[in-house]
Amino acid sequence: MGIAEKLKEAREGSKPRKFAQAWDLIFVLRDIDLKKPENRLNLEFFLPGGIGKELKTAVVADSLIPDAKKHADIVITKDEIPALGKNKKKLRKLARDYDWWFGEAPLMPLIGKQLGAILGTRGKMPKPVPPKINMESLIKRSKGLVKIRLTNTPVIQVMVGTESMPDEDVTKNIEGMINFVREHLPKGKNNIKNVLLKLTMGKPVKLEM
Repeated sequence: MGIAEKLKEAREGSKPRKFAQAWDLIFVLRDIDLKKPENRLNLEFFLPGGIGKELKTAVVADSLIPDAKKHADIVITKDEIPALGKNKKKLRKLARDYDWWFGEAPLMPLIGKQLGAILGTRGKMPKPVPPKINMESLIKRSKGLVKIRLTNTPVIQVMVGTESMPDEDVTKNIEGMINFVREHLPKGKNNIKNVLLKLTMGKPVKLEM
């Protein structure tokens, strides 16, 4: 059974919801020693079929402020960092509301000291960018990126689209994701026990490898 049929099966196994559910791809791994740092993954993958929803970007900037304000959803200036670091409630809300975070490289020590405790634990620590980077291309690309994390548990769960997307685009994302993850595992496909597909609130279905 191909991916198109599996999408249909997963959709039929999920009750209608009042919100657009995400398609999640779950890799159940085997024979991988996660005590070895080299076997853990912290990667980014650009979904070729699109992500199916608008991702929000936050930039912590100094010299990049004018350019960042044209393209980012929110810009936090160097002068605003200390006050934001003290306002834990506001910082936690920002961590929830913004998907991708970027920080001007010279500011990273200050960002780490003032904001790292909250952003870091939520996987939102800003990605360092050089002061002369093209913000427009950086942010455009981030709109289609997803994070792939493998740390202490031999499971990877990653979003590959939303149910409002055409099945052909979701299929393209699933195929690309499977190939990408397989290439980055130490034993390739031999490290993959199962690949499951599900909607946010739905039942998982098993994909054929």
